[in-house]
Order: sequence, then structure tokens, then C-alpha cells
Amino acid sequence: AGPDQIEAVRGMGEIGAKSVHEFFRHKENRAILERLKQQGVIMAEERPRAVSAALAGKTYVLTGSLEGFTRDEAERKILERGGRVSSSVSRKTEAVIAGAEPGTKLTAAQKLGVRILNEEEFIELLSLRGGTK
Repeated sequence: AGPDQIEAVRGMGEIGAKSVHEFFRHKENRAILERLKQQGVIMAEERPRAVSAALAGKTYVLTGSLEGFTRDEAERKILERGGRVSSSVSRKTEAVIAGAEPGTKLTAAQKLGVRILNEEEFIELLSLRGGTK
């Protein structure tokens, strides 16, 4: 994966992404990981089971509080559908989901022209019908 793909991982910034990319470019580092794997170290990828790929490859930002979801639940629903969740708004952001009392992320989205969704629109995006809790 390139630095841009690594940076898309939740919690990973530009500097960290470049460091991880650089680490894996070195054959010696990959060899160490392979030896650890051969010694029984489990290197399982932890990823939520995908419900669908409706949001695949798109990055979303949450701001404010949602009535029908905790922050973790909203994040999980995005991840299950192949999307990513970021803590900051950029031009690469697909949409900002704005709940009650949104913070500076809403202002940033408005300045960048990023799509803003309210909770109802977020539910439609997830294609949920009925209960959301």
C-alpha cells in the first residue's frame, strides 16, 4: 500500500503513514516479520465484517452527537459498509455527518465545500429501515 492508502486508516496521520510505508519498503523488515510468522506469531488482520460495499473507499467525518447512534455505533456502521472514518475534514472527505452541537469540523466542511449530512440523511445513506439502535 502507498502512503495515501495507509493514511486512510483510522488514526493514521501523514507522518505515520510515510513511516509505515518506508518500514515495509525494506526487505530486511519484511524478512523479520516473516520469521516471526514462521515462529507462530499470529498476524491476523482485524477488520469488521463487511455488510456491503455501499460506502467503499469513501471517507466520512462525524461531528456533534447523534440521537440514534453512539459515536462507536455510527463508526462501525460506516466501516461495515467499506467506508473509512476520519477525525479531520479534508478535500478527500466524502461527507461530514453532523449531529446536534457540531464542532469546528462542520465549519471546515462548509469552507471546503464538503457534503454535509444530518442524521436522517446518514440513516438513508446506510440504507437502514426501522430501528437504528
